[in-house]
Amino acid sequence: MEDDILTIEEVAKYLRVSERTVYDWAQKGEIPAGKIGTVWRFKKSEIEKWVNDRLAVNKTPQSLQTVQIQNILSPDRIVFLNHSTKRDALVALAGTLSTAPQIKNSQELETEILKREELMSTAIGRGIAIPHVRLSSVTDLVMAVGICKSDIIDFQSIDDEPVRILFMIAAAYNQHAYYLQTLSFISTKLKNKELREKLLEVTEPVEAYNLLLEY
Repeated sequence: MEDDILTIEEVAKYLRVSERTVYDWAQKGEIPAGKIGTVWRFKKSEIEKWVNDRLAVNKTPQSLQTVQIQNILSPDRIVFLNHSTKRDALVALAGTLSTAPQIKNSQELETEILKREELMSTAIGRGIAIPHVRLSSVTDLVMAVGICKSDIIDFQSIDDEPVRILFMIAAAYNQHAYYLQTLSFISTKLKNKELREKLLEVTEPVEAYNLLLEY
């Protein structure tokens, strides 16, 4: 399908890097890409897998130690969701994240979260989605968590599993390294099946918060 093919500009916007960086990666074979004539094009599914693979392996013990759950999350930003579509779930969770003092423009947050999701799904498999943005109106990295009581089946996850747990992350535009470290940290933590199962069983936000600290 035509909408499964991305341009350099679209990939740069998704990855939050310059178009020149994407071009250089394509030239060097560091990112999955193909040429139509003289123009680089990218398959949406291949870029999504490339990003998820990088989140899974591009980490070191030192970088993981820089991320502390208690510094980016509080129990009042853990909510239970009863929405059946990803748009409704994302809007609700963006509203929760907007209560954090680090978020200075709640409408921009919601708009950019939805734009990012339209460009490429943030569902990483195992019932998890990690919607994320960097914005100049955010003063410091912050996170909200949504635990869904029913399946969200329209997230287009890479393993076709419905999404049940969402971690929404917003960072300042100049926090690129910390932003990537946090994405890696969360995606690695949620590979723990026992943690995922326990999160789905909790009845109070503070229980989920303590589980995330414990694991």
